[in-house]
Amino acid sequence: MKIVIRDTKEELSSLIAEKFIKLLKKKPDAVLGLATGSSPTVVYDDLIKAYQKKTISFEETSTFNLDEYLDYKHNQDSYWYFMDQHLFNHININKKHVHFPNPKDPAGYDALIEKTPVDLQILGIGADGHIGFNEPNTPFDEGTHITSLTQRTIKDNSRFFPSIEDVPTKAITMGLKTIMKAKEIVLIATGNNKNEAIKKLLAKVDPSCPASILNNHPNTTLYLDKEAAKDIKER
Repeated sequence: MKIVIRDTKEELSSLIAEKFIKLLKKKPDAVLGLATGSSPTVVYDDLIKAYQKKTISFEETSTFNLDEYLDYKHNQDSYWYFMDQHLFNHININKKHVHFPNPKDPAGYDALIEKTPVDLQILGIGADGHIGFNEPNTPFDEGTHITSLTQRTIKDNSRFFPSIEDVPTKAITMGLKTIMKAKEIVLIATGNNKNEAIKKLLAKVDPSCPASILNNHPNTTLYLDKEAAKDIKER
């Protein structure tokens, strides 16, 4: 596992965006694994700018999103809407090439990813070490599945909703086994509230910190700001 540390989220996002841009230049039909939340938004901003400058095209690109809420009250609460607003509506991607997990057929998502493997997957990390909506103690061999969100996750995500009562309590998520099939993984973590999760991630492979499974992946890079990395001992 590689670790990159920079001062700001913007610097980290620029480095990750460059990795995506390099891939798309080399392989226009690349398969991208995408995440939502606050962590990847600056990366998406940089990708939009690269597209607007005609540096890259998404015409042949396919995407697989990590997860989606269930039973959200309004369309704008969905991760599909989030991705439209932060990326898809601003680039030339074919919406037929955009994929989200289907709660009626979780196994079908895994089968599709097995058929068209993800070249580059971006992840954020929860304060409790979850990736996607794989909450603590999710089995490492779990595929795409429906899950109940912990109270901590609901509280953390409430910042995106009018009130905590509006946060969905269930979601469908790409499983840890599925995430690990990506050819390359990048994880971005910034802020003091993520340093404990990063510390646990690097300590040992343990289901209580789902992200720790990334230690077993052959091509993963952590992109951390100094606050998220402050408890890392020299490795």
